[in-house]
Amino acid sequence: MILSEQKPMEEILELLKNEKNIFIIGCDGCAEVCKTGGEEACSKLKSELEKAGKKIAGCINVDFLCNKVLDRLRINRNMDVIKDADSILVLSCGIGVQAVGAVIEKAVRPANNSVFVGGFQGLWPSEERCEECGQCYLGMTSGICPITACTKGLLNGPCGGALNGMCEVDKEKECGWHNIYERLNKLGKLGDMDRFVEARDYKKMMPGKKVRNSKFYNIEVEEEETVNE
Repeated sequence: MILSEQKPMEEILELLKNEKNIFIIGCDGCAEVCKTGGEEACSKLKSELEKAGKKIAGCINVDFLCNKVLDRLRINRNMDVIKDADSILVLSCGIGVQAVGAVIEKAVRPANNSVFVGGFQGLWPSEERCEECGQCYLGMTSGICPITACTKGLLNGPCGGALNGMCEVDKEKECGWHNIYERLNKLGKLGDMDRFVEARDYKKMMPGKKVRNSKFYNIEVEEEETVNE
């Protein structure tokens, strides 16, 4: 599983500052176990957003948001409501946010950060990748990860070597930032690229002591502690 923690409310509201009507999609898989997805987390976040003046168009939960087939089916069933939303707030790991962004032409915003716990985590195999970097940037790129989609992991646009939409390092790989630009342009969200992003804080790759002493991180610990209490 992938461990996730909810972003600070201030950061979530900053991501949604230009958007009024929000649709929430939560994950009933890993995120539900971490209490950052699922019905309870969605209901709590819905209440907090409404207090902040946001309109919540609706909320659904999908068994595994990393499975794009499930995502598409559930989204299509709720498209009459989702189509009028300004953006989709996703309660999952980074894979789930990317998967939702891949199946719908809507701005997607992450409510959580994925926490690095080492090793390989079981996932539905697809194009989406997550480094569990402790600071999710998908809110500014609407669902395309600049760290995994860009060979150099750049945060503020493509390098000078990108040519005709292809990567400088691998001529057969599409430039991640070219795809980000094209997606934001199609969504009318190019203004999201005006935000300057500071260099990555790699200390966030190390989970805190509370996480390291929980069964989410080490199944052999004697007492189980919930990460998000």
